[in-house]
Amino acid sequence: MAEGDRDVDWFFTILAVCHTVIPEYVDVDIDRDDIRYQATSPDERALVMAAKSLGYVFCEREPDSVTICVNGKKHQFKLLHVIEFTSDRKRMSVIVEDENGKIFLMVKGADTVIYERLVEDALFKEETLNHMDEFAKIGLRTLCIAFRRLDRAYYEKWAKRYYQRSIAVANRAELVDEVCEEIEQSLQLVGATAIEDKLQDDVPQTIANMLAAGISVWLLTGDKQETAVNIGFSCQLITSGHIQLVINASDMNRVEEQLNHCITEVTKPTEAISRREFVLIVTGKALEKLLTAKHQKSFFELTQASSSVICCRVSPWQKAEMVRLVRAFTNDITLAIGDGANDVGMIQAAHIGIGIYGVEGRQAACSSDYAIAQFRFLNKLILVHGAWSFNRITKVILYSFYKNICLYVIQFWFGMVSGFSGQIIFDRWSMALYNVAFSAAPPLALGLFERNMSAKNCLRLPVLYKETQRTTMFDKVVNTSYVVYGNGQISSYLVLGNTVYTCAVLTVCLKAGLEHTAWTLFSHFAIWGSMALWFLFLIVYSHLYPTFPIGPEMVAMDTACFRSAVFWLLLIVVPVIALTRDFVWKVLRRTYSLTMREQVMIFEQNGVEPERFLQLFKPHITRGLRLFRHRPFVPVTSTEATTIGQPGDHGYAFSQEEYGRVTQTDIVRAYHSTEAKPTGD
Repeated sequence: MAEGDRDVDWFFTILAVCHTVIPEYVDVDIDRDDIRYQATSPDERALVMAAKSLGYVFCEREPDSVTICVNGKKHQFKLLHVIEFTSDRKRMSVIVEDENGKIFLMVKGADTVIYERLVEDALFKEETLNHMDEFAKIGLRTLCIAFRRLDRAYYEKWAKRYYQRSIAVANRAELVDEVCEEIEQSLQLVGATAIEDKLQDDVPQTIANMLAAGISVWLLTGDKQETAVNIGFSCQLITSGHIQLVINASDMNRVEEQLNHCITEVTKPTEAISRREFVLIVTGKALEKLLTAKHQKSFFELTQASSSVICCRVSPWQKAEMVRLVRAFTNDITLAIGDGANDVGMIQAAHIGIGIYGVEGRQAACSSDYAIAQFRFLNKLILVHGAWSFNRITKVILYSFYKNICLYVIQFWFGMVSGFSGQIIFDRWSMALYNVAFSAAPPLALGLFERNMSAKNCLRLPVLYKETQRTTMFDKVVNTSYVVYGNGQISSYLVLGNTVYTCAVLTVCLKAGLEHTAWTLFSHFAIWGSMALWFLFLIVYSHLYPTFPIGPEMVAMDTACFRSAVFWLLLIVVPVIALTRDFVWKVLRRTYSLTMREQVMIFEQNGVEPERFLQLFKPHITRGLRLFRHRPFVPVTSTEATTIGQPGDHGYAFSQEEYGRVTQTDIVRAYHSTEAKPTGD
């Protein structure tokens, strides 16, 4: 860097001063080159470290000042005000006084808000905008740096108004924003920064698996349009075969024109278009107009005609509104996943919210239903545990209907032959223990250990997840069939009752065996053990009286049942007859109408390797599994030229909690970096 270059000097000075980063030293005598920076935003920390690497070292923070070291010389700035970042403001500012008594406002933020506040003859406007466009094309996040020299008299008047509004009882946040808006005007542009936001491991593969599983994937981001589009390419949401539909205007008339044009494109009757897939790209300013009552329905129908939707430069409120839009117009289940404070609203608005623990804090994870460490873990959470859970819950619900109807329909038939006298055919203790003991273990085994496919093959064949979305495993037809199939039918009345009860226990336990596809030791124990438990109970219960005053009518009931040839004959005939329909239907279905999942189950049982599955299935099924690993990365530019008067949207990631009880201003003003900190030893 050439000495005396005032613009470059100001650029890095602002990077080293305009932030809420805190420097840490374990020992105040430590080498000042060894500084650990703590920040709420990884981007803020990256910018401070970048300035440090070029000789502008942020070295000390005191309650009322910050100190930087440039080429070995310290410069102290008195910290007058910190105007924090919010998602609406899209910028942050500090007001400082230098060693010469001059007062400056230093600002950094999105170009959409910085360019609107520049002086007419600001330098480097066109060059900076071109540079930001180039940065965005290669997937970098950008922001602008600017400053303003303040007259002391003007500042003192403004400071009084700021203080009065900051202690207001009602509408404090709005009043403070208004007074901050007054001073953040007539800015001088200094330059722009760009930060690489790397994708986590296996993000493209995970998204490709979600798409292959029939899950619609939308990207809602605060980055600018070009950055968002290139992220879409890198994570395979957009391919070279997609047609990009862009709505990026800011005024209502232009937004309506773009919306109508996009609807015309997707509804073209030509065969060439019908074979193409569309990706809808919407900016935050356009989204404000599209989410109004007038355009909501048309906009939503357009999203449904697109294979993916990318919303760029959107606020946390807009992210949440997009989730609510889907929930309002469909019965689909929504899942929102994010890793920053800006994603909390979206996560809480969805049916299922997933937070990722990351460098941007834990706000998202703490506000979610599930918390994971990396995005790629979504693969196993949905495709494995989600599919297993759906299969288990479905079988437990249907089996619970079956086993209860199987028993109590018998009582209904007995009521018809007993003239509905109120007499029950079963012993009262037997009925009480039916769900508690004799048929409790089989559904427990189904709910805990049932697996219709190995985890390895669930991940290798995400297309099989579509079966859970079609709900063919649990619909009105299936539910009714379990009710109909549980129609229990069969010379002391209690001998008859215990004979029928024994048949019911055996039938429902064997029915659980028919539903099992993954047999474990607990499965065997649950099914055969439940049968044995009933026989043991019958023997013990038959000999309790008169030692215990319980069940005198059950005395020697085991002998009466076990000596009856009819009892043993019915134990064989009734379960076989009751389950024959289930068994024959399963055999015919697996012989002539196998689903893809059942084919995979058979291949697993025969030891066929997963690679063989892809060769046996039809090409259109596996098309969604391709990961496009060899496709070259093609940067994409905006579809409309960006002018100086109307700059494009550029992104920046802030992670501070907005309007928190303890603000970043309170934190930095309470910190004194020259004091020794405890070592924790």
